Amino acid sequence: MGFLLAPTAVAAGYRLEAFDAVDSTNALALERAQAGEAGRLWLVAGRQDAGRGRRGRNWATPEGNLAATLLLMPDCALHRAATLGFVAGLALADALAAAAPDISLSIAVDGGDVAAGRGRFALKWPNDVLAGGAKLSGILLESAMLENGRYALAIGIGVNVVAHPDDTPYPATSLAALGSACDAPHLFLALSDAWVENERLWAGGEGLGAIRARWLERAAGLGSAVAVRIDGKVVRGVFETIDEECRFVIRTDDGGKITVAAGDVHFGAVASA
Repeated sequence: MGFLLAPTAVAAGYRLEAFDAVDSTNALALERAQAGEAGRLWLVAGRQDAGRGRRGRNWATPEGNLAATLLLMPDCALHRAATLGFVAGLALADALAAAAPDISLSIAVDGGDVAAGRGRFALKWPNDVLAGGAKLSGILLESAMLENGRYALAIGIGVNVVAHPDDTPYPATSLAALGSACDAPHLFLALSDAWVENERLWAGGEGLGAIRARWLERAAGLGSAVAVRIDGKVVRGVFETIDEECRFVIRTDDGGKITVAAGDVHFGAVASA
């Protein structure tokens, strides 16, 4: 089966272009935007040869994993559009629950009780999806200014469907390793459907409070020890919540609070190391 959009996505005006292989679906999306593409376009590839993750890290997408990017032209301020990463996380978690109901989980070293009580898939701030405390998916948002004063937003979603890396500083897993027979086209079909529902809830940013509430219900590590690396400095405490702008809030040992807009988050044994 090839990649297909869900009927709900087609009805909502989304389009799809699928490729056997590309260098980077995000890079291709932003190139299309600079060339005049109007957005609401999914770009999906069976293999991604030069993908990237947060902070310029490599994100390998071998044959059989999912590499997808949604290109949008938001009408809201860029800082508000950045919260679409939380919409993407929720949509992917919903899609995974629908498309891979057959997985089995065990808790990974960095997970602690991260996933306990929060369903099979947990959302790690700002934009990872975990299974049993191990990284299953990463989401990367990139933007580009356009000539008309507007901007394009590329929401890249990579999922370890059939394979996962072994040489990472954090535990990683794949759907296949978890015992699921779900393939990338099946997962993408569910993702394109789940995106429509969650994007409507977001409602141009007006529904961010509802997105925040849904996200916190699935938040990895909520209430547990956390360490956040910010510009080379490590801040430790307890993950208390995310605020109204979806920034990470840490409660320190002295009762103070630190709000984090960007940083690398670690829970469990890694947080106390």
